[in-house]
Amino acid sequence: MAYTRKNVNRLTRSERQRFVSALLEIKRRGEYDEFVHIHIVHNSPDGEHHLRSAHMTPSFLPWHRKLLLDLERALRRVDASVTVPYWDWTRDRTANSLPWTDDLLGGTGRRSDRQVMTGPFAYRAGHWRLNERVTDVQYLTRDLGRARSPIQLPTGDELEFALADPVYDVWPWNSTVTDGFRNKLEGWGKGRGSVSWHNHNRVHHWVGGVMLGAASPNDPVFWLHHAFVDLQWTRWQQRHSGGRYLPAEPPGARDKEHGRVVARDQRLPPWDVTPAGLEDMSGIYRYE
Repeated sequence: MAYTRKNVNRLTRSERQRFVSALLEIKRRGEYDEFVHIHIVHNSPDGEHHLRSAHMTPSFLPWHRKLLLDLERALRRVDASVTVPYWDWTRDRTANSLPWTDDLLGGTGRRSDRQVMTGPFAYRAGHWRLNERVTDVQYLTRDLGRARSPIQLPTGDELEFALADPVYDVWPWNSTVTDGFRNKLEGWGKGRGSVSWHNHNRVHHWVGGVMLGAASPNDPVFWLHHAFVDLQWTRWQQRHSGGRYLPAEPPGARDKEHGRVVARDQRLPPWDVTPAGLEDMSGIYRYE
């Protein structure tokens, strides 16, 4: 029977506690850091001349769906009642709203070094040391809303801009495309700085701290954010009947994207699964 992923603002106090406890337990076991490591390894940008599987590519959505599903399975091995909640950043839009409470994810970082000082994932609580990282900082950092150069979270209208596009993705299947649902949701835009950050990408910049880099899963909000992104893929499929992952076939030998894009029925590294195999999750989980 399919289990349910809830909006984080609908979790009971007990459900919050169970979710946090399961996260802390897989961190203690060393499992959590494996997910961070996978994300670091597969975070390849357009400028690198090899396969892109996690970002700036059509497989952005199935890749993160699989990573999220594996994390959730690890949590459920600890506590079968736990599922990953989603954070609807079009509605819970301030640093004082969920999920930034002391009993859940804690709040923003202190001004001096952006170190998170509250909640169960604060370094001083003794349970959340960053072991897989791209900097020397061992503690969780955040800068909710970017205090020195404020930005706002994406709105419902901005999300609708992505959902309304009936085509999953278009050539050249990277960060430069201006059409297609995938990049409108992933959020690579034109220009520099905040004007170029949309939807998914803007949320990472709004949270700040470790969420800005390849080691972003070190912040547990990563999973709540990507659960909401995953929900948008489900909503897009429901709205655009017959909408499928693209490309259906890999780019040809003379295409500059040859060997750099995962097609619908190709293996999605690092797993033995294809994007097609991840399109329908209705038998595993549903959203409430």
